[in-house]
Amino acid sequence: MVALPAEMTLIDHGAGGGPEVLVPARGPLPVPRGDEVLIRTLAVGVNRPDVAQRSGSYPPPPGASPVIGLECAGEVVAVGAAAARFRVGDRVCALTNGGAYAEYCTAPEAQTLPWPDGYDAPRAAALPETYFTVWANLFGHGRLAPGESVLVHGGTSGIGVTAIQLAKAFGATVYATAGSAEKCAAILRFGADAAIDYKAQDFAAEVKGLTGGKGVDVVLDMVGAPYFARNLRCLKLDGRLVMIAFLGGHVAESADLRPIMVKRLTVTGSTMRPRSTAEKGAIAAALEAKVWPMLAAGKAGPHIHATFPLAQAAEAHRLMESSAHVGKIMLTVG
Repeated sequence: MVALPAEMTLIDHGAGGGPEVLVPARGPLPVPRGDEVLIRTLAVGVNRPDVAQRSGSYPPPPGASPVIGLECAGEVVAVGAAAARFRVGDRVCALTNGGAYAEYCTAPEAQTLPWPDGYDAPRAAALPETYFTVWANLFGHGRLAPGESVLVHGGTSGIGVTAIQLAKAFGATVYATAGSAEKCAAILRFGADAAIDYKAQDFAAEVKGLTGGKGVDVVLDMVGAPYFARNLRCLKLDGRLVMIAFLGGHVAESADLRPIMVKRLTVTGSTMRPRSTAEKGAIAAALEAKVWPMLAAGKAGPHIHATFPLAQAAEAHRLMESSAHVGKIMLTVG
C-alpha cells in the first residue's frame, strides 16, 4: 500500500471569473468509488471546457468534483473495490469527470488507459479529452470513412490537430481552417491536404474550389452560429455537419436551411461530459484497440505548445483565451 497524505494542493476557482481566480489551495484527497482509481497526478491538460467552467458557464455534472480539470496522467495509488484492471503503480491517463487540477484525482477505471508506449506524463495527459472527443464525433457521429473528405475548423487547436492526424491516418482527405499564415503552415505540417486562412479567405468558396465544386463529406465545427450556413454549403450530397462547441455563439438566425433537404444532410453534435461511464468506456476501448497502436508507432500524437506548473494555471488559461497557441497547453504537477 502507498502511504497517502491527508491533504493535497489543488487549484481553486472560487466563485468564478477571469483567470486570476485560479489560485492554489489545500483540500482533502478524493476517495475512489468502487469503479474508480485514484491517480497521483503528474500532468494535466488545459481545455476550453476548463475555461468555461472557471467563468461559470459550464458547471460540473451532479456528483462530479467541483475542481476544474478533465484529463490527467499519473500513477495509480489506490483502486476501488470493483476496479479490476489497474493496480497500484500503473502509469495511466484518464478522462476525468472533473478534479484534475490537483495533486490527486479520481477517474472511473473504464475511462482510464495505459500510457502509450514511449510516452511521458505530459504527452499522455494531452490525449484523453481531445482523442475521446474526436473519436466519438468525427468517426462516431460523423461516420468519417476511408476515402472521404473532411473540413476541420480550428485546425491548430488540440481538437483540430487530433482530428487532422486521425482523419489522415484513417485514409481521409483533410482540409482545415486557421486564422493566420503561420497557423496555416502548421496545419500543413500536421498532415492536412490544404489549409484555409479564414480571416483572409471565404472557407466555403475555398472548399468548393478544392473539391471541384463537390464539397466535403464531413465538417467538424467548434465555432457554431457564424459558420452554420457556410458549413451547409461546404457539404456534398449526404454530408454530415458535426458540431462540438459554440465558440462564436449558438443562435444561428437567418440561415438558409434548404441545403439540409436538397442535399440530404445530417446535422449532429455532442458533448462528452454528460455521457455515462459506460459510453465513455466504450470510446476508451475503441481508442486503445484502434488508435493507441498508432500513437506508439508515431503515426499520430499530441503537439504540446506550452507547459506550466500547476500553480500557474492562471497563466495557462490566459494563453488558452488568447488563442495564440498551436496544439495543447499542459500543467505539470510535483
